[in-house]
Amino acid sequence: MKAIIIGGAGFIGSHLADCLIKENFKVKIIDNLSTGRIENIKNIKKSIKFLKFDISKKGEWQKEFKNIDYVFHLAALADIVPSIDNPEIYYQSNVTGTLNVIEACKKYKVRKIIYSASSSCYGIPKNYPTKETEKIDPKFPYAVTKYFGEQLLIYWSRIYKINYISLRLFNVYGPRSRTSGTYGAMFGVFLAQKLNNKPYTLVGDGKQSRDFTYVSDVVSAFLIAAKSRLENKIFNVGSGKAIQVRTIIKLLGGSYIKIPKRPGEPHITHANIEKIKKELGWKPKIDIKEGINIMLKNINFWKNAPLWNRKKIKIATKNWFKYLS
Repeated sequence: MKAIIIGGAGFIGSHLADCLIKENFKVKIIDNLSTGRIENIKNIKKSIKFLKFDISKKGEWQKEFKNIDYVFHLAALADIVPSIDNPEIYYQSNVTGTLNVIEACKKYKVRKIIYSASSSCYGIPKNYPTKETEKIDPKFPYAVTKYFGEQLLIYWSRIYKINYISLRLFNVYGPRSRTSGTYGAMFGVFLAQKLNNKPYTLVGDGKQSRDFTYVSDVVSAFLIAAKSRLENKIFNVGSGKAIQVRTIIKLLGGSYIKIPKRPGEPHITHANIEKIKKELGWKPKIDIKEGINIMLKNINFWKNAPLWNRKKIKIATKNWFKYLS
């Protein structure tokens, strides 16, 4: 099997690349390295073809889709606050970029696209655990653009017979997660604070809950979705459990300071995963305690980060305070 991973040098994409190679896929990675890192794929560089391109611009990269079976589309700008400041940039990356990927898939008759969608499309849902049928109500430009990408897949599929599966991911964490970003990426911010002997920034009372999903479980969902005969489906991908943030701090170990709650942030994210369990036979395997233990054992990955990333780590905590209510 031949696959392209768009955003394959990023957090989830690089783990997916590791998995596909072990499954004997021939893998190409397309990444502009705006948030991805070559270090994430250094151990597999000899087993892949890497291409540095910006998918928001049409170009030679689209010819790489010839004779490809599966395209895993994980490239996106992902921070919420910068999307408020720069919505046009997010639109170009997450919507125009997705359209360009779909057009290449259409031209070269790719068997299936597996799209990395976001649970942020639900906004602040009324029902928990949240099903795929919940009302769509995105609150930020990032969430809107990710949902637009999913809608492009749906409508292009109807018109041009392109096959897809869209996976709405809930709070993914694990080794290689980003340690920079002003809003979201909670585990990355906490790790940055831990590495710099800073107290964790606990938002509000810390009783807000998140459906934290370990990266290897997310990767297995992508692989199963690709190999499945199912087409043109949308699935939640989560742990199916909601864990309080203050519990995470307790498991990580260390002190904390409280900061005000930010506007537009849901108190709970909690995926209903019955659909994906029933239709794809997928279920998560790593619970939160095991996942955090794995992250702490791999903490040297962040300690040994290149200089440019260490600088980002040092300012991560300061950035966290920028957009308080």
